[in-house]
Amino acid sequence: MTRSRRHSARRIVAVGAAVVLLASACAGPDGPDGPADPAAPSASTRAVDGSAKEDVPSALRQPIDDPSLPQPLVDPGEVSSGGPPPDGIPAVDKPKFVSPAEVDWLSSDEPVLALEIAGEQRAYPVQIMIWHEIVNDQVAGTPLTVTYCPLCNSALAFQRRLGDRLLTFGVSGFLYHSDLVMYDRQTESLWSQIEGRAIAGHLTGRTLARVPVQTVTWDQWRQAHPEGKVLSRDTGVDRDYGRNPYLGYDKAADDPFAFSGDPDPRLAPKERVLGLGDTGADPTALLLSSLALKRVVALTVNGDPVVVWAVGGLRSALDTKEISSGRHIAATGAFNPVLGKQQLTFAADGGETFIDRQTGSTWDILGRAVTGPLAGQRLQPVSHLDTFWFAWAAFHPDTRLVMP
Repeated sequence: MTRSRRHSARRIVAVGAAVVLLASACAGPDGPDGPADPAAPSASTRAVDGSAKEDVPSALRQPIDDPSLPQPLVDPGEVSSGGPPPDGIPAVDKPKFVSPAEVDWLSSDEPVLALEIAGEQRAYPVQIMIWHEIVNDQVAGTPLTVTYCPLCNSALAFQRRLGDRLLTFGVSGFLYHSDLVMYDRQTESLWSQIEGRAIAGHLTGRTLARVPVQTVTWDQWRQAHPEGKVLSRDTGVDRDYGRNPYLGYDKAADDPFAFSGDPDPRLAPKERVLGLGDTGADPTALLLSSLALKRVVALTVNGDPVVVWAVGGLRSALDTKEISSGRHIAATGAFNPVLGKQQLTFAADGGETFIDRQTGSTWDILGRAVTGPLAGQRLQPVSHLDTFWFAWAAFHPDTRLVMP
């Protein structure tokens, strides 16, 4: 047994019998639809959005260092099986949405992924995303893929249009640095979720355009967007939505699953951080526990001003059996503080909002001015990533660490 396999086996034992075994049931491949057969043609390899499978060698179905494929960008030995076969964790390809008023199955402090394009707001409950990991969607005419990796606690969204291609994504069943490896159904190239780039296959080296996404509480999003759209539990498969299949996984000192090598020793492996610098320029990580106490941090990343906010009260999806009873952590936001020609500075108030010192306007965690002279204005969101330290440091080994 290799070191990484021994490491992973110890990890599963350490979590305890209450966990649904990560290698086989993290998304229920043996659910009511029956076990997934890795040798059988997957339904999700059929054309989606009218974009057909291309006749090119597949990195999903053969070794990624096969000579018929471009040279992979990563060491093949660092890409490991997470347990389920391709599509054993089923992406949501035809998402349905409901209004906030129709939702009676989310508690006020449960996490949702918040996304807005051209004034159209969407919420993707983590209690659904934890079982599917990928939603292929279209928002305000923009084809998107919204992703969540439970093993890294990483939520990111990307545009699906790449040049002349309209890609759709599935869950490959592989992991890289313990992170979700996606595959596109058109070329079956493999994509690193945190990097947003193809690491093996026909599209090796190509990068997806990132779309900002926030993890906030259901109540924060619902109050801000009563007319928005919420991903429905009607996904086409039967899953125990609301339950956490990764019981106790977010203990800071525990080893990550299927992670080879040694995590950066500056913090405990699964200490939560907020990462900035998604293009790889000036990567910066802020310790979430410190940020939660300070609530407002202004800094410069790659020469640009950024203000980072935190509000307590968000439930961890990776703690207790029921997501609705997970321990409280902090919801975060990152924004460009320049509005028009004025750079604003902020302070936290005694509640869940923030006040700019220039006009006295009050702002919510989603970057919207809700009272004062600037009411109705919105700060430009800056792409950031709430994740575990081991994952951020693995993909950004030269990151600076800020402990506010």
